[in-house]
Amino acid sequence: MSGTKLYEGKAKILFTTDDPDILLSRYKDDATAFNALKKGTIANKGEVNCAIASHIFQYLETKGIATHFIKQISPNEMQVAAVQILPIEVVVRNIAAGSICKRLGIEQGQPLKQPLVEFFYKNDELGDPLITDAHVAMLDLATPEQVDQLKQLALSINQHLKAFFDHCNLILVDFKVEIGVNSSGKLLLADEISPDTCRLWDKAIADPTARILDKDRFRQDLGNVAEAYQEVLKRVLEAQAALI
Repeated sequence: MSGTKLYEGKAKILFTTDDPDILLSRYKDDATAFNALKKGTIANKGEVNCAIASHIFQYLETKGIATHFIKQISPNEMQVAAVQILPIEVVVRNIAAGSICKRLGIEQGQPLKQPLVEFFYKNDELGDPLITDAHVAMLDLATPEQVDQLKQLALSINQHLKAFFDHCNLILVDFKVEIGVNSSGKLLLADEISPDTCRLWDKAIADPTARILDKDRFRQDLGNVAEAYQEVLKRVLEAQAALI
């Protein structure tokens, strides 16, 4: 049973439980884009993303990636370890898409020579600006040791996610993760891994619009958003069954 509401974000609500070290994360159908300037809903998104994230968290745990996931307890709820989220969004890019194309004039869809890790300051009022290691230190957002750990963890997650999504016949273009610190000071992958937080392209489709199976369908008004999310879940379940 959920207790007191601790926090409500754009995609999830966190509740206390009887155990102070365990929280309940409830996934919502709400959809937002462009720092919540665009709002809407995606049918069954909460249940679909909760299922996708549950399976991917469990997969990453088998690869040695520590996560906040404990167990899924309902179609749109999971128990997670209580963590203090670092105010840094960690983005890993394998192919140029989205904001990096606008910032650096890179052509959309251009493969990067190596995975690129970027930090963004989690601050809605400022629009989540891109920040450097020096900014992280200046704002005291994380220790130098944590910054190094974030980069290593992000690249390790990327390596395993790319392999997993390859089994799903999906290209992992880029993704965003949030990292939390537990009561022992350990960094844990938190938040979620889903079409909300990843750009995923169908490997079998060349058309730059038709291949999109992620939140860009909502951002760009491409239609069939719920169907795209459902397709990702279907492939995740098939890939996980094949990999076990």
